[in-house]
Amino acid sequence: MEEVKLMKGNEAIAHAAIRYGADGYFGYPITPQSEVLETLAELRPWETTGMVVLQAESEVAAINMVYGGAATGRAVMTSSSSPGVSLKQEGISYLAASELPALILNVMRGGPGLGTIQPSQADYFQATKGGGHGDYHLIVLAPASVQEMADFVALGFDLSFKYRTPAMILADGIVGQMMEKVILPEQRPRRTDEEVRAQCPWAACGRGNRDHKNVVTSLELDSAKMEVNNERFQATYRRIEENEVRYQEYFTDDADYLVVAFGSIARICLKAIEDARAKGLKIGLLRPITLWPFPTTRIAELSKQVKGMLTVELNAGQMVEDVRLAVEGAVPVRHFGRMGGMIPNPVEILDALASNFDELKL
Repeated sequence: MEEVKLMKGNEAIAHAAIRYGADGYFGYPITPQSEVLETLAELRPWETTGMVVLQAESEVAAINMVYGGAATGRAVMTSSSSPGVSLKQEGISYLAASELPALILNVMRGGPGLGTIQPSQADYFQATKGGGHGDYHLIVLAPASVQEMADFVALGFDLSFKYRTPAMILADGIVGQMMEKVILPEQRPRRTDEEVRAQCPWAACGRGNRDHKNVVTSLELDSAKMEVNNERFQATYRRIEENEVRYQEYFTDDADYLVVAFGSIARICLKAIEDARAKGLKIGLLRPITLWPFPTTRIAELSKQVKGMLTVELNAGQMVEDVRLAVEGAVPVRHFGRMGGMIPNPVEILDALASNFDELKL
């Protein structure tokens, strides 16, 4: 049955993974996402659902454990934070090339380098542009609440299995660390071996099953065959772009200007916009929920209505590039960002709107 609890976003991820019926978690501690592994260790799901929980010796080892588990058709996941996810990029590329489902959580911290343990959104490029080598995409979900942290575990796994490609929950450190009320889903049973074989006929099942000898690999030495593989990957990505774009809109019906923001910063922007509306300024908000696939078409449609757009991000300007590509010069697109773990308040966002668009100066 559903339960309502007060918990951190990181804790919600752990609870939701168990309730999804996940088969395995492989991770390594790093702030600000360490509570995921800590919560799983406290809950001991290996005693109740049979879920494997293992602290690997490194981020590289963890993603390769995910690779092995995913190859058998199991629902497996990992979590880390910015520099740790950088170390996982080779394995993530292998997962994508092997057409394997897996769930990756990145609770972003300020960088570059080891940076700070404070919140950031500076891994946008890393997540949405592939991150590792080769032409591939991840399905990227950007939660803005603890409830979405919980909900996106099931959504991420389901989309990953539907399209046989890795999915990432890209959360900023605010969402990972803040506490909110969350409704936890009902417990799902883990799939049996028979169900896994029926649902994942492509999976490798080891030497014990002589009638099932699938080989899972990302290696193809014949260039012509590798091009065919890549064409198949791109066809999958086009299907995802056609069917899985998700976003939320606020006050866009009559908006003269549009703010685009994701994650926790969208919530701060919404407060700023409500304050602006109280002063008679017609500003709307679009919050991308899927950062890839990006809501390009909807932003292009809104560019025919509004006079300008402002992206607000915890970085030097990354999502702003995708917004500019979407509008194709139809309206000016500006960026306001804070870096290094600094978080803007609603007044700063209103000041940024006013400084970029003269009509909004009070």
